[in-house]
Amino acid sequence: MFVPEPRAAILHADLDAFYASVEQRDDPRLRGRPVAVGGGVVLAASYEAKRRGVRTAMGGRAARIACPDLIVVPPRFEAYVEASRAVFEVFHDTTPAVQGVSIDEAFLDVGGLHRLDATPPVDVAARLRDRVRDEVGLPITVGVARTPFLAKVASRVAKPDGLLLVPPDGEDAFLHPLPVELLWGVGDVTAGRLRAYGLHTAGDVAALPEPVLVGVLGPAAGRHLHAVVHGRTPERVVTDRRRSSIGAQRALGHGPHSPTFVRSALLGLVDRVARRMRGAHRTARTVVLRLRFDDYTRATRSHSFAHATDSGEQLAAAATALLDDAAGLVRERGLTLVGVALTNLGSDAAVQDTLPLEHADRSALDTAADAVAQRFGSGAVVRASLLRSGDGVAVPLLPD
Repeated sequence: MFVPEPRAAILHADLDAFYASVEQRDDPRLRGRPVAVGGGVVLAASYEAKRRGVRTAMGGRAARIACPDLIVVPPRFEAYVEASRAVFEVFHDTTPAVQGVSIDEAFLDVGGLHRLDATPPVDVAARLRDRVRDEVGLPITVGVARTPFLAKVASRVAKPDGLLLVPPDGEDAFLHPLPVELLWGVGDVTAGRLRAYGLHTAGDVAALPEPVLVGVLGPAAGRHLHAVVHGRTPERVVTDRRRSSIGAQRALGHGPHSPTFVRSALLGLVDRVARRMRGAHRTARTVVLRLRFDDYTRATRSHSFAHATDSGEQLAAAATALLDDAAGLVRERGLTLVGVALTNLGSDAAVQDTLPLEHADRSALDTAADAVAQRFGSGAVVRASLLRSGDGVAVPLLPD
């Protein structure tokens, strides 16, 4: 039986400091200077700022202390979405097997291209990087490996603006010297626990039997990490996975904020995610409210409908009711971020509408507003309450 040699044909393409790079691309005065996108909270930082200690999700005041000459610019989400679309056009022009991970990164499987093009995958990756720089004007890092996991780690190691190939016969030599924090899926808590046991590198973890790791991290995490450090991770790019939630959040900065302002911010988010959901021909059964407080603690509240809906009015009513229920927490802890997500998504091909016995049917209003936004941009239709609602910033959530 013929068994083909394994190939490093999975690309992980990740735009570098995406929001900040778009700002530097569009404003030459920002190039080569420390830039943060945001306001009360840093949403993105250029590598010049990162080298000075500025990090994503850092408070604006702390960021300026770390980097006194930091240039802070407000976010321009229309520009970021447009740049993302242009980059993904390059991805899809490279290969039909594209798995979008977020607005600024994706996995690409170029293994099947050899039937049409003998170019090695690493050269395909180099060509992709050149096209993104020439056609979109943005730097991008690409990792090339046998599996999506290794490609993701390779792009992390190669950043910024780099290209790194992990050959199949060199996977252990690449992976094992790396600090545990660089392993995809190992967060601060897991890394801290591993380091407490003297496990500092992937090689340290690989030297342990699986039962020992299970004892340190628990059954699921222990088995997963043991598989990771031994290269036993899925090898295919998933191109048919449908999004399980659609959401957005808005960083408000440190308050106090009036209830009217917070409610207006939430309604604006609901309008945005509902429009995106309808554009994807989906419906939702559950609305999730997400809150972050001054002490960095978080809280979530959710409401599920009896039947799935795409009605902006129903979604807004549920979200604001959840906010009212959490009013005590907001007053007690102070609010710095509000977010909303629509989950339990389904197709809009089979929607069981409720009869409008008590309220008028406003589905036509949703349709009209969506059409205007599609033709003239999302900023063309805005709730009146948002026109003077303050200086918060909004950021789309990553797909689950």
